[in-house]
Amino acid sequence: MRPGLIDFGGDERPGVSILLLHGLMGRARTWWPVAQWLNRYGRVRALDARGHGRAPHTGPWTTEQFAEDVADVLADLGPTVLIGHSMGGLHAWATAAKYPELVRAVVSEDFAPDQRGRTVETWRGYFESWPVPFESLAHVREFFGTAGDYFTECVEEREDGYHLIADLENLYEIAAEWGRRDYWSIVDGIRCPLLLVEGEHTAMPAGQQAEVAARVPGARHLVMPGSAHLPHAEAPETYRGAVEAFLSGL
Repeated sequence: MRPGLIDFGGDERPGVSILLLHGLMGRARTWWPVAQWLNRYGRVRALDARGHGRAPHTGPWTTEQFAEDVADVLADLGPTVLIGHSMGGLHAWATAAKYPELVRAVVSEDFAPDQRGRTVETWRGYFESWPVPFESLAHVREFFGTAGDYFTECVEEREDGYHLIADLENLYEIAAEWGRRDYWSIVDGIRCPLLLVEGEHTAMPAGQQAEVAARVPGARHLVMPGSAHLPHAEAPETYRGAVEAFLSGL
């Protein structure tokens, strides 16, 4: 199996496959809670993006390269539903636009296509404010609150405590691209069914996720009450209901 490709099981039915794509600094295994209910809809797999988890920690760090990585997996799976969080949502859009024959539908969670002008300094200041190394997994959970279980999957133990698995310099380079370009041309190339899930308290530019839905024929946009950037962990039941309704309608 490809390094960083996790198989969470589920019904093995022809043409019914789901691939989960994580966000910046995450990894495939963060999707385990979602996979527990999602696997009734098909065989569920999740992929470490390059620079994360067990995937190669080498560039290039372009959106197009990430989409190529996803397409390489889909070439063996056939038409697949892509479910992506944040960065993973962008990679799902890009894959769907370039390889429409490989993507059956997309669920995109809290990503906006035009963040030009934002710099990695915002990310740098946030990441470097964390009390790394964390003293224990309990410390990780306490620090991140409702997203604590998610972030325990994103760290590894070293001699002095727990550190992010991903290299921060790689993450800064990935995020820097988002501040230099917009992705509306990619959005305009999506022709498959699309569900956009936005956190009520998102830090993404206002209105853009609704505009994505307006530009993609038949797309739906839902705001998850009480959540910020991680609706599938912060509002899990609402997120589940939205995704199950979407998949049931395919």
